[in-house]
Amino acid sequence: MRETPLPSTKGLRDLLVGMLGRDITVAEPPDPVTAATPGGVVVGVYVREGLRTAALVALDLPLAARAGAALALLPPRVADRAVEAQHLDDALAENVSEVLNVISSLLNTDDAPHVRLYRVHGPAGLLPADVAGWLRGYGRRTDVAFDIRGYGEGAVSVVVL
Repeated sequence: MRETPLPSTKGLRDLLVGMLGRDITVAEPPDPVTAATPGGVVVGVYVREGLRTAALVALDLPLAARAGAALALLPPRVADRAVEAQHLDDALAENVSEVLNVISSLLNTDDAPHVRLYRVHGPAGLLPADVAGWLRGYGRRTDVAFDIRGYGEGAVSVVVL
């Protein structure tokens, strides 16, 4: 059996384009998304059998707010206000959770253990110490910045353990 696959930048972009129905351009992020990212982060924790952590997907607050707003066809100003307030309201948080849930499809292949979204953390409050430590790691990871047409930029980091 293989390890959980690391999604490619193209795979992440194509999935988001399909979900959000908007063009998305790709750029190198200035820094990986970690617990110390200014403004906060939203982190999806993915587990395999036995609740063993398999992967993390961390969105900085700007990408979380913008993807959540774009998914629901809300005006970009809703996302801008969330970024300014450093807070996602319940609707945006639910939309981001849905985006993170669909991203699990990129972490699953026929010959690897099944992975599912277990928990979503953030953007307020401290991340659990193990999650924060894994986000700082230099192992198998993809770090990328996206610009969602009409909504703006943000960054994502995917860490496969």
